[in-house]
Amino acid sequence: MKVKSKIELRFKTAKDAKITYETLAVDNENFLNSKLEDDTITYEIDNKSLTTTLATIDDLIACEILGEKIISIKK
Repeated sequence: MKVKSKIELRFKTAKDAKITYETLAVDNENFLNSKLEDDTITYEIDNKSLTTTLATIDDLIACEILGEKIISIKK
C-alpha cells in the first residue's frame, strides 16, 4: 500500500514560519518534502505504510509544537 499525506502549517508571521522551517529542516531531510512560502510550511509525506505515515506526522506535529513554544518564549 502507498500512503500520501500533505500537511500545511500556517503561522502568524512569515518570520515565525521561516524559523520553524529552518529548525525542522535538519530532522526532515530525506524523510519528507517540505516547502516554505510566506507564512505557510507545506509538508508532503509519501510512505509505504500507514503506521509509518502516522508516526511521521505525529513526530512532525510534536516538533512543530515545541518550535512554537520556543518562538513564543523568545518574543
